[in-house]
Amino acid sequence: MDTIKYQLRDDQIPTSWYNIAADLPRVDPPLHPGTGQPATVDDLTGIMPKQLAEQELTLERDIEIPATVRQIYAQWRPSPLFRARRLEQALGTPARIYYKYEGGSPAGSHKPNTGIAQGFYNKEAGIRRLATETGAGQWGSSLALAGAFFGLEVKVFMVKVSYHQKPYRRALMHTYGATCVPSPSTETAAGRAILAEDPDCPGALGIATSEAIEVAMNDPFTNYAGGSVLNHVALHQTVIGQEALLQMDMADDYPDIVIGCAGGGSNLAGLTFPFLGEQLRGGKQVRVIASEPEACPTLTKGQVAYDFGDTAQLTPLLKMHTLGHSFVPPSIHAGGLRYHGIAPLVSQALQDGLMEARAVPQTACFEAGLTFARSEGIVPAPESTHAIRAAIDEALRCREEGRSEAILFGLSGHGHFDLGSYEKYMADELADEGYDEELVARSLARIPAPFGQV
Repeated sequence: MDTIKYQLRDDQIPTSWYNIAADLPRVDPPLHPGTGQPATVDDLTGIMPKQLAEQELTLERDIEIPATVRQIYAQWRPSPLFRARRLEQALGTPARIYYKYEGGSPAGSHKPNTGIAQGFYNKEAGIRRLATETGAGQWGSSLALAGAFFGLEVKVFMVKVSYHQKPYRRALMHTYGATCVPSPSTETAAGRAILAEDPDCPGALGIATSEAIEVAMNDPFTNYAGGSVLNHVALHQTVIGQEALLQMDMADDYPDIVIGCAGGGSNLAGLTFPFLGEQLRGGKQVRVIASEPEACPTLTKGQVAYDFGDTAQLTPLLKMHTLGHSFVPPSIHAGGLRYHGIAPLVSQALQDGLMEARAVPQTACFEAGLTFARSEGIVPAPESTHAIRAAIDEALRCREEGRSEAILFGLSGHGHFDLGSYEKYMADELADEGYDEELVARSLARIPAPFGQV
């Protein structure tokens, strides 16, 4: 039983991005942190170009993809969808398992789908430099790629624990011409404040975001570029799900279950939102599962509140599931999922009953990653193993129940730069990090009072 590949033609790259906000019953806007009023386009243009600010706030369903962006997408898009027949056989399941593979991009993940778009709009606006954060490095390398393509300088603040865990990710950023420093750093007031309080702080995406935004706010020719969470980032990623809809049609099948790993939410949104959009407009029902790390269980243990997207409280207030903007997650190897919040649109989908969430431990995810690699041949990124874990668990449930369901999951990137983590797992040197309720409680207590839990 061999893997089956479903590949679209080059002319089937989507011509527009899909905005699920147009189809949701309600969407809570970001708030200005000073006034508590809904943020405007003008409020956001201090750190991003007008086009992206408009995309962040729009309720329009379809946003045209610029021709230049589509031309660059064509270097790796449409990405393939596979039927995982060998994995099905290894599990002895009657389930039909499909995966959408985003690891064929130059940076090795789904992140260039928004990196290229953001690079394009910033170049058009006359911006010279972009500043950003990155966890495991997929986003940092993707924005570095965009910087190389559009002639932009790129400054990346990489979460310190990942900076040391994943040296080849930062090497890739340097290869593309970007500058990468470990966060918290001494280069910003936000970083210095964290280090003064905890010199051994391992870093967090919220901290790195604060550093990047501070740099952007202090230079009129530098903008901030976010790799996840924000509406326009989720928007750009919907090329994944739009292609998958066409490919499932090629397979003469339709998923009963769609699964994505959940950190900031961009990969999850990119795959699942087009399927949820079909459902919201009267199409087939799907069961959507967000699979997140047990050590950073934003969707399963967080509160729904207006909170900051960064530690230093520089961002607009976002309505989302949150563990509190001061939360520093344990140093798990899925660095891209170590975020205290989640995309507001993902949070809203969960609240509306369109999605369910589960938290999975690190070692169980690496176990699933090995099972997948040894059957399908692709070594998945640690982040992606969270989706694989949930897909395998669902396939085993189908085996127990004798049900032949179609399962589609997002393989958001390859793990070639993460082989050191796999070696540690195989040597029994990885442990499951616990969820520190006291630490989270202290962090939640710092959510701004006027905009707290709702």
